Amino acid sequence: MPTERLRNVRGIVFDLDGTLVLGDRRNHGLTPLPGALDVTAALTARGLPWLTFTNGTTRTPEAYAETLRGLGFDLPDDAMLTPATSAVDHFLATGCRSVVVLGGEGLKEPLRNAGIEVVAPKGKPKADAVLVGWYREFTMDDLEAACHAVFAGATLYSSSQSVFFASAEGRALGTSRAICAMISSVTGVTEHIVGKPSMIALRCAAGRLRVAPEELAVVGDDPELEMVMARDAGALAIAVTTGIHPPDSYTALPPAQRPHLTLDSVGKLVGLLPTAV
Repeated sequence: MPTERLRNVRGIVFDLDGTLVLGDRRNHGLTPLPGALDVTAALTARGLPWLTFTNGTTRTPEAYAETLRGLGFDLPDDAMLTPATSAVDHFLATGCRSVVVLGGEGLKEPLRNAGIEVVAPKGKPKADAVLVGWYREFTMDDLEAACHAVFAGATLYSSSQSVFFASAEGRALGTSRAICAMISSVTGVTEHIVGKPSMIALRCAAGRLRVAPEELAVVGDDPELEMVMARDAGALAIAVTTGIHPPDSYTALPPAQRPHLTLDSVGKLVGLLPTAV
């Protein structure tokens, strides 16, 4: 039974938008969702490690963590992950040392801090990779530079291929997928995802929690992100319906892709958690 399996998990990965908080279309003005503070506090009190992984890149992981602490979450910097976090892990592991970044400081700063060169999207840049994130300032000059980098051998990476993310105003359009679609159309190259639902992201989270991927529970509001990632890794998939996807989004999925548990609030996890680990 899923509830029995939950009592045996060794770490929990939470989505952010639509799961723990809601903000505006620019991912600002974050407000905790009902039960979010209670369940994360209960996990900390019971000694069950948890972290948050958002596909957002408007802030650095440390800035996200600071914002969440201001809302009442007991969250250290190293328990807040973004695609920049998993990108750094992946780039260092694969020998990637220079990256053209289409995004803001939320993407650039973690790369620089890891000793990876951030190359400006100007002219005909040479780099090992192109990394796309939240970037509403995107221009045709950026597109041309990114395409030239890919033509010269750079690997294309996307922070997220989701069309939408959850906000207090409803569905908000992301940027990574749209930008990557243009680059792919011109170059014929398919992007690699470093955020959810990739195994790059899941392995990064599991490594931070120091548990095997199959020992995780992944909690989120998107059947195409957290549920896919959890199922692919053999982890426990827990859906909440507080984001942009109604309950029938999950029941309509093939059995092998459905969440193991579906809750109408993340706070409902409190009564299902083990008393101690």
